[in-house]
Amino acid sequence: MILHSIIIGEKAKESLHTVDSVRAVQGKGLEGDRYFYKQGTFNKPQLSQNVREISILPYETLTECNSRLGSSLNFLDLRRNLIIKNFDALLLENKIFTIGTVKFRIVRTCPPCRYLSRLLDEDIMKGLKYIGGHRAVILQSGIITVGDEIIY
Repeated sequence: MILHSIIIGEKAKESLHTVDSVRAVQGKGLEGDRYFYKQGTFNKPQLSQNVREISILPYETLTECNSRLGSSLNFLDLRRNLIIKNFDALLLENKIFTIGTVKFRIVRTCPPCRYLSRLLDEDIMKGLKYIGGHRAVILQSGIITVGDEIIY
């Protein structure tokens, strides 16, 4: 498993961009990202924030999503933070894993939402059904860089 892309954006509903490297901060998320600054669409008091630090999407998901929808979406459209090639959640289940100098733990799946469907004017609920990725928390702060291997 290899980190293919890091995707962040400063404010909710705004375009996202890729970075080559980023600081991940325990309890906050990726420096420069909307959830780090509590500016994300789902930063609301009634929603659990301990699952908002990191979102992970398997690299292979994009092809499947586009196939289901007959679309040409890209990783930025899907609004997940980390794109990982050959991602296998079963290997990481209930384990602490490392990317760069950062330690993570998966806390739940990241199912698609109606918000993303409205934003993209695509049926993302269908496109990402059962393949929407995972959410993780940061257990130890540090730096992650595109190309880092996932160690578990």
